[in-house]
Amino acid sequence: MKPLLSIVIPCYKSEFTLQETLESVVNQDFDSWEALIINDGSPDNLETIALKWVQKDTRFKYFKKENEGLGKTRNYGIKKAQGDIILPLDSDNKIRPNFVKENIKKFDSDSKIGVIYGNAEYFGEKEGAWIVGTFDKHRLLYHNYIDACALIRKSVLEQVNCFEENLPFQGHEDWDLWLKIMASKFDFLYVDKITFDYRVTHNSMIKSFDDDMLNANISFIKNKHSNLYIQAMSELYEENVLLKYELKNSKKIRFLQKLRNIKKRLS
Repeated sequence: MKPLLSIVIPCYKSEFTLQETLESVVNQDFDSWEALIINDGSPDNLETIALKWVQKDTRFKYFKKENEGLGKTRNYGIKKAQGDIILPLDSDNKIRPNFVKENIKKFDSDSKIGVIYGNAEYFGEKEGAWIVGTFDKHRLLYHNYIDACALIRKSVLEQVNCFEENLPFQGHEDWDLWLKIMASKFDFLYVDKITFDYRVTHNSMIKSFDDDMLNANISFIKNKHSNLYIQAMSELYEENVLLKYELKNSKKIRFLQKLRNIKKRLS
């Protein structure tokens, strides 16, 4: 039977974290899933771990390819996925048992929902909750605040051509994806619960960025989505004009009220 959910797990140098990630997948309260473990030309021993899980549970599927980076590896898995809903899961993170079961049917109730995301719990070199918050397009234009570990319609991913494969430096593929989905007019549904565990390490991909690398990616994304930024500037300008008008009128109203009060006292 075709699974409802496809979990896409790109792997590179993750032999020390993959076991926990795959344990979190099999410990879900939801059964209709497949997990695609994609070895992106990793030089370590993660293949041995992956194959053990494939032998244990046929819902795990293992693929090995040459090293091409995060965007191409996620897209590789999405193309092979059978489920109508995709969950990208990094090979050092863990999904919570009830995330999928409690939320996947929400797609059936509203065809405009393209993405369902929630909060995370830090673990590793940092502890505490990561409270993501409700969807805000201006906040998303300013910086990415939603992790890739979310439920996404496969049809929406295909419509926006999946993850960007040509960023100057890999690491902001999810930000670019969210902007594409936002432009396509699909909705983001926020779940105010811990939906996954996010591992923090000193040698993570983003922490390896210097200012030049970060600015190169930001410039790439803002140039690619320039229409969204121009539209947002126009909207903010119009809101500013309206606020000034309302403030001016409110001052007039307060002034006239004071005049009436003075007349009453003098009469």
